[in-house]
Amino acid sequence: MGGELIGLVAVILGMGVPLAALYTYYRVRKLRSEERLAAIARGVDIPMEPELNQAARSRRAGLLLVSGALGYIAAFGLIASIQADRDIWTAAAFGIIPLAVGIGYFLDWSFIRREAHS
Repeated sequence: MGGELIGLVAVILGMGVPLAALYTYYRVRKLRSEERLAAIARGVDIPMEPELNQAARSRRAGLLLVSGALGYIAAFGLIASIQADRDIWTAAAFGIIPLAVGIGYFLDWSFIRREAHS
């Protein structure tokens, strides 16, 4: 019974968490739109929120991915050193994937910034 329950919970959470995130994103956007429309109906000036340019988006994604990857690698490295199990370092190695993607975003940011200054 335990293995079947774990599988069921994994499937439910694997599908439920992304659906909850999508619903939350939709709900926040809907509430923002309703708030803006109500302010417009009252005649209040609404400041436009500036969109981030491509360089800022690349820099933000790079920061998030690199810091997340380093935290992931550090967490599994700490677990591996506490339990003295070399196999756990295999799990820590998967942190190299978001680390490499984050470094790629940093390179993209530097190329965009260099092109803008040229």
